[in-house]
Amino acid sequence: MDIHALHRQGITISEIARRTGHDRKTIRSYLRGDREPGVRKPAVPDAFGPFTDYVTARLIEDPHLWAVTLLDELRPLGFEGSYQSLTRQIRSRSLRPACQACAHVTKRPNAVIEHPPGEETQFDWLELPDAPVQWAYPRKGAYVLVGSLAHSGVWRAAIAPSMDLPHLLAAMTTVLTLLGGLTRVWRFDRMRTVLDPATGDLTAMFSAFAKHHGVQAVACRPRSGNRKGVVEKNNHTAAQRWWRTLPDEITAEQAQTSLEQFAARQDGRRRESPTGTTTAAKMRAQERLRPLPPMAFPVVVTEPRGVSRQALIHWRGNRYSVPPELAMATVNVHQHLGADHIEITTTSGAAVARHRLAEPGLGITQRTYQHVTALETIALASAPPGRPHRRKERIPPGAAALAAAQVLTGPRAPTATVIDLAAYEQAAKNRNTLT
Repeated sequence: MDIHALHRQGITISEIARRTGHDRKTIRSYLRGDREPGVRKPAVPDAFGPFTDYVTARLIEDPHLWAVTLLDELRPLGFEGSYQSLTRQIRSRSLRPACQACAHVTKRPNAVIEHPPGEETQFDWLELPDAPVQWAYPRKGAYVLVGSLAHSGVWRAAIAPSMDLPHLLAAMTTVLTLLGGLTRVWRFDRMRTVLDPATGDLTAMFSAFAKHHGVQAVACRPRSGNRKGVVEKNNHTAAQRWWRTLPDEITAEQAQTSLEQFAARQDGRRRESPTGTTTAAKMRAQERLRPLPPMAFPVVVTEPRGVSRQALIHWRGNRYSVPPELAMATVNVHQHLGADHIEITTTSGAAVARHRLAEPGLGITQRTYQHVTALETIALASAPPGRPHRRKERIPPGAAALAAAQVLTGPRAPTATVIDLAAYEQAAKNRNTLT
């Protein structure tokens, strides 16, 4: 700026060079626009320059294109730089534009939705990775169905090993029981167990479940997940304040009890209402919830279980017996929602046992008389006689071994020598006669 200002005043290039302390060629280059202040001419040719137009065009077409995908496209075109070099060039040259189509998602105005008392219950799954090993859940993951009353924000939750439709209905029944009643509407996101992805209508079983409870099921519009912000916030609270500090040695049944206690403690948090500051528990008293149906919806929850060597399977914190022939095999456990018993079948569907349900988490073992008798019979029949041998036990050769050794090392019986008579005849012919 000083060089251009001095030049506009009519000062010569030599005088400007003396005042600024630069060479005349440098002053002349700045005045012609050949150089920019603060920008040095690279010592080596720009290796990324030939690819700038292609990268710019691709990122304009797809602002969310991964740099590693772009690197795969640049390799056949002759780019020899690394992934880090590519990302550095994209950042330094500001080649990735802002996506205008996605900007409105976070910058669009949001209105506070009023939820009348008893109007809506919001449900959502919370996926919890890295479940304790003793839970024996698939892929070491657990799922929690969170149900929140939209007016008061009171929420309850149920742990499940899967997000399929039977487990969804069983978890919803547990959550509704913990909440204490029904609202007029249930709100979900567009989960496949609730909505048919092909038609966008409710699935047949879930529609029957909602009709059984006399509730209208509503799904959020696509890309409008913040419509059920009450349950989303409670999901975040459960993940960060309960699951994050859950100890490893806890069982699934103990975790369910801990989750119910944690959710109940959240009822005392402060809430804003038109009449002033109150608590979630006080707002819950205004919900006017309808009672649950007297009978549970007829759904069957099925889960595979491994049989131990003692012919036992684990189910809801207790152990139940199966025929001993199935030891170390896999069976299926079926529980009708609301029933007081479970049925155990083989993987092919043959029924093998039926037990009355015990209170979850008691750690008791239930065996039938037939299973106990059969297990003892098989165990005794397969047990070898006598005690097992020790590793360093001295066992010298016995009588049978010594007798066999005597046969091998004793005197051999004489063998008879047989001489052919032709040998005597030959000897007689060779004998000298007496004279």
